[in-house]
Amino acid sequence: MTRTPSATPGKLWGGRFREPTNALVERFTASIHYDCRLFREDIRASTIHCRMLARQGIIATSEAELILSGLVQVEEEFATGQIPFRLELEDIHMHVESRLKELIGPVAGKLHTARSRNDQVATDLRLYLRGQLDDWMDHLHRLQQSLVSLAQHHVESILPGLTHLQNAQPVSLAHHLLAYFEMLGRDQERLRELRPRLNRLPLGSAALAGTPFPIDREWVAKQLEFDGVCPNSMDAVADRDFVLELAFAGSLIMNHLSRLSEELILWSSSPFGFVELPDAFCTGSSIMPQKKNPDIPELVRGKSGRVTGHLMSLIVMMKGLPLAYNRDMQEDKEAIFDVVDTVQGSLQLFADLIPGLKFNTEKMLQAASSGFTTATDLADYLVKNGIPFREAHEITGRIVRTCLEKGLTLTSIPLDSMQMVDGRIGADVKEVLAVEASVNARRSQGGTAMALVHQALSAAQATLDTHPCLPKGEESIKPKAKVP
Repeated sequence: MTRTPSATPGKLWGGRFREPTNALVERFTASIHYDCRLFREDIRASTIHCRMLARQGIIATSEAELILSGLVQVEEEFATGQIPFRLELEDIHMHVESRLKELIGPVAGKLHTARSRNDQVATDLRLYLRGQLDDWMDHLHRLQQSLVSLAQHHVESILPGLTHLQNAQPVSLAHHLLAYFEMLGRDQERLRELRPRLNRLPLGSAALAGTPFPIDREWVAKQLEFDGVCPNSMDAVADRDFVLELAFAGSLIMNHLSRLSEELILWSSSPFGFVELPDAFCTGSSIMPQKKNPDIPELVRGKSGRVTGHLMSLIVMMKGLPLAYNRDMQEDKEAIFDVVDTVQGSLQLFADLIPGLKFNTEKMLQAASSGFTTATDLADYLVKNGIPFREAHEITGRIVRTCLEKGLTLTSIPLDSMQMVDGRIGADVKEVLAVEASVNARRSQGGTAMALVHQALSAAQATLDTHPCLPKGEESIKPKAKVP
């Protein structure tokens, strides 16, 4: 009997079609230009899948050994850039299988037994993003350590704490830096909570309904270091919650870095002059030779918007998809890959930038002493002398107005001028109006008093020491030539 050749040679699905794929369609649908980064994960999952097929008697041991030895070579060729990417092969899965077939012949086709590209790509993506999540954890840990190390030198450095970008109350610089430590700590928590949901095996779900072959999904999950298997085959291939969650976690990380960026940009500007960024993280102007521009914080601030945009595009992409797999889901990779790269790069840069910051503590203290930042301390003093807070607030406001009218500050206004506003003010009031006294008066839990800041630093360092980064698995597990 004569076989009719496929109109689409090289396609895994070509037998059904009489006409070749339109060239524009091939370019439009191909994903190899970005999912090529999944080659290690694809080969790693294929290796374990092949070993499982042999263990279960689905393919012969000799066939499995041939496939495994071929996969070793395919991985080495991908790693060294020897395999050219071809649009007609569409994606990383077809590139791996095509090259494997060139090396070992038709037996390569048996590797695809009991699986589909639907569960294959979901597995590859989970493996890849698990590794990236662990890298994020490492970089977050290093950035937190940079903040703690810097803060340890600035417990007694005082700057104005702001609300509405106006001077509010004086605070310890270390206290201010530790606020970002807390933000990044919540980012760590989110990633830890996400990891078990991400770390489940879709492979074995096939296209959407499972497979009739007697596969062992639990064994595959254990070999690939997954916490378990996805229990529903349709959900396994259709789920991208783990992509959305990672994009959300990434957008919050970038949001936090953007806020820190904004403060560094403000603090390094001439009107503030609180900090100087290291030269290695700045650039100059092509026309103004005096300029030192905070490019890294500005770019991170800008890139935070792009990451948030990717999150929105992913949510909108998924919101109307029926079960199970749809080709729309190919659009998840470019977005999440850019999120991964942007977050990782931003965290690395900030972890390196923070130790090089040089603060002008005299200028910060001068700024903290202006703008009536200890006005609340005056009100608190009156309250401690039995005056209701609302009345104390009004008295303090009148004294501030007197200072403004006479060009004075709360530390320079004469005692008799204050007593003319309210006679219950005593000579001891001056003791509470110094910025150092104000900082140390904030002794409530979580406050900026220097003794509390020292305690917070110790607790932060203990957290870093007792909650180290997650251990990372090997980037690639080389396929073994023998089937166990």
